[in-house]
Amino acid sequence: MMEAAQGRPWSDLQPELLGLVLSRLPSLADRVRLRAVCHPWRSNSLQQPLPLPFPWLTLPNGTFFSIPGSEVHRMPVPNGASCRGSIDNWLFLIHSDDECTLMNPFSKSMLELPNLATVRQREVHYQSNPEQFLYKLVAPSPLDSSPDSLVAALIIGDGIMKTLCVSQPPIVTCSFRFNMRPLPGLLDVAFLDGKLYVLSGSGKLYILEFCKNLGSNSNIKSIIDDYGDFLDMPECFPRKKIYMLKFYLVECGGGLLVVKRFIRVMGPFPRDDPFGNTQTAGFDVLKADLHSNPCQWRRISELGGHALFVGQHGSKSLPATECCGSQEDCIYFIFYHPPPKFSPNPFYDCGVYNMRNGRITPLMSQTAAPAHDGGQWRSTWVFHAGAV
Repeated sequence: MMEAAQGRPWSDLQPELLGLVLSRLPSLADRVRLRAVCHPWRSNSLQQPLPLPFPWLTLPNGTFFSIPGSEVHRMPVPNGASCRGSIDNWLFLIHSDDECTLMNPFSKSMLELPNLATVRQREVHYQSNPEQFLYKLVAPSPLDSSPDSLVAALIIGDGIMKTLCVSQPPIVTCSFRFNMRPLPGLLDVAFLDGKLYVLSGSGKLYILEFCKNLGSNSNIKSIIDDYGDFLDMPECFPRKKIYMLKFYLVECGGGLLVVKRFIRVMGPFPRDDPFGNTQTAGFDVLKADLHSNPCQWRRISELGGHALFVGQHGSKSLPATECCGSQEDCIYFIFYHPPPKFSPNPFYDCGVYNMRNGRITPLMSQTAAPAHDGGQWRSTWVFHAGAV
C-alpha cells in the first residue's frame, strides 16, 4: 500500500506532459533548467515540438536580457567587439580594428563582412565618426542554413547621409548613397522572396534584383509610386499634437509591411536628455499590395495572427503560435535608438501595441528591468534559431 501511495518518480513524467510544461515556458533559461533536472527529462523533452522562446534583448553594457524571466545573461564575444545590430540569432559585431563580422552567440559560428565603416566613408566623401553610425542588416534567408547568403546593410551616419551596401560576404557587391538617384531618402530595407525592397522617405517602394554581378542601375526599379495612405495620419491621433515618425519595413506572412511608429513630443527637448519628453503614442501599419495595377499601399488592422518585433537595428515577424509568450496582432517595440553620444535608459519607451484595440502595455514591469549601465552596444532583438 505504501508503494502505491508514493506513485511513480518525477523522472518518469510522460513526454507529452513534459512537452506541455515546456511549451508554456517562454524563457530560454527556464527551459534549460527544466532539461537539466535529470537525463530522462532532457532526452524526452528533445522529442517534443515546441514554439520558439521569446527573443532576448541586447543591452548597451554587452549583456543579454530575457524579458519573460527578467534575467540578465552573458554570452562570450571576442574582446573589444561591440554589437551594432542583429539578423535573427546573429549579432553584427564591429571589432576594435574596425573588422566587421556576424556571430551566432549560441553556436559561436562567425561570418566575415566587409568593413562597412570604410564603405561608408568612401561613399559620402567626408570624414565622420564611425562610432556614430547606426546599422540595419538584413538577409534573404537564414544564415544558419545559407552562410553564403547576400547581406544588405543600411548605414546611417551622424548626419542625414545614408548608404546602402550589398555584399556577398566578405566582398562588397555594390553600394548606393541615399541622396543619389535612383534611391533617394532611404528609410528601411527588407528581403521578400529573395528580392531586396527599399523604402524611401516619400513612401516610394523600390526593388533591387541581384544576379552574381550587379553592375548597372537597370536592376533597380520603382514598385510603388502612389503614396496613397502612406502619408496619412490615422484619425485616432489628435491633430494638435506634435509627432515624430519612425518607419520599419518588415516581411510578414509572405507580404511586405510598413510599420509607422508615432512618437509624441510632449515638451521641449532638454539638452541633457533629448528623448525624455517623447513617448510612443501608437502605430499605423500598411501592406504593399504588389498584385494590384498599379501597386499601392493599403492600411491594415490586423496581422493575420502574427506578432511583430520592431527596432532600429533589426525587425522580424513570427506567427504568434510559434513564439512562446507573444500575442497575435501585436507589435513589440523597443526604444528607437538615439545618437550614441547620448546614453539613455535602454528600457525607456518599450512596449506592446495591440492592433485590435489600439492599446499600449509595458513590455515589462518597471521592477523587472535591470539597472541601466552605459556601453557601446546597441539594443536589438536576438531570436533563437531553434525551440531549445
